[in-house]
Amino acid sequence: MLGEKPKAGFDRVKAKAPAKNVEELYGLFPQDGKPYDIVDVIERIVDDSEFEQFKEDYGKTIVCGYGRVDGWAVGIVANQRKIVKSKKGEMQMGGVIYNDSADKAARFILNCNQKKIPLVFLQDVTGFMVGSRSEHSGIIKDGAKMVNAVANSVVPKITIVVGNSYGAGNYAMCGKAYDPRFIYAWPSAKIAVMGGDAAAKVLLQIEVASLKAKGEVITPENEKKLLDEIKGRYDKQTSPYYAAARLWVDAIIDPMQTRQYISEGINASNHNPEMNDLKTGVFQV
Repeated sequence: MLGEKPKAGFDRVKAKAPAKNVEELYGLFPQDGKPYDIVDVIERIVDDSEFEQFKEDYGKTIVCGYGRVDGWAVGIVANQRKIVKSKKGEMQMGGVIYNDSADKAARFILNCNQKKIPLVFLQDVTGFMVGSRSEHSGIIKDGAKMVNAVANSVVPKITIVVGNSYGAGNYAMCGKAYDPRFIYAWPSAKIAVMGGDAAAKVLLQIEVASLKAKGEVITPENEKKLLDEIKGRYDKQTSPYYAAARLWVDAIIDPMQTRQYISEGINASNHNPEMNDLKTGVFQV
């Protein structure tokens, strides 16, 4: 019998089912880490499969754009996993954040804050590009700009970890530490500081150096056995079940239910009308 309370006022229209078959999500997303087009995934999540991209031909390793999920207006920030070419003709690896894609994502996130549009992050990220060329291109400046925008964003943020979620990429794509309203994982998610193979080799080097310092002789057979043990332990800890057990994610969800979880998350957020003013501090543009 209580009267209706004020709402935050996020835009919603009559919902439409995706025009493309949602069940195809199971086949679109590879289990072996092969490249795929994240736009195909987005078109099976948004209403009527309509997705309007922001700066489509710039910063292609992050896809940004507007759509609706169960009627709710959303801004989507997603990692592109296929190999793309920059405007200069340079090859860019999918899942890696480059300076141009970080710059694009930062601007899009700020636009959504100004327009009061909730944000949805689809994570399949291996980290930021490193090296002298990327540093000369401004990866530090643009990466910091993106992290600043994500950290200070005041609209609801809902994060779905669909694949990899490694290192600083986890933070930049609104990981748990950056306070999303809700964070979910698909069963295919992997959450860690770095990939299993690379991490295991680093840990192996440390372990071998420690054993050699104690005067032990490490044969190739022992080294392989040690590597397999470390990799097995590390792979277990990257599992979404390991993350969910420690409340790093709120739930592990069926990919086909992604729309419902996003919709209910925005609906819950809409019942909290109090939003802080957007304050980003100093931006290096």
